[in-house]
This record gives sequence, structure tokens and C-alpha cells, in this order.
Amino acid sequence: MKEKSYTELMKIAAMKRNRVKENFVQDLYIDMLLSEIQLTVEKEKLMRKIDLAIDRRDKKSFLHLSSKLKEINKKFGT
Repeated sequence: MKEKSYTELMKIAAMKRNRVKENFVQDLYIDMLLSEIQLTVEKEKLMRKIDLAIDRRDKKSFLHLSSKLKEINKKFGT
């Protein structure tokens, strides 16, 4: 069995650490993307419900739904 030099072992360890960092960043981007998609879908559903409440002249539902939309916008800074 061929033994690896100290330098080779350090290079291998550094490459493994870089892969772990890259995977972490990639996972972070994926989580951010999924959160953004989920937020967008939730806001679109609320907007459709608000439109329906307006069409039905349902003031109570409109006020409730629009306050939920305001909370989401405030919470996520949009």
C-alpha cells in the first residue's frame, strides 16, 4: 500500500473542508429559494382571497385577509 505524504494528506483534508463549505452555501441558497417560493405562493393565495372578498363585498373578510397580508409583508420586509 502506497502511503501518502503529509502534504498530500493536507491537500485532501482542505478539499474536503471546501466541499463541506460549498455544500453548506448551496443548502443555504436552496433553503432561501424554497422560502421565497413559499412566501410568493402564500401571498398570491391571499391576494386571490382578497379579490374574492372585494367581489363579494365582504368587508369583514377583506379586512382580515388584508391585515394578514400586511403582517406577511412586514415580517419579510416586502
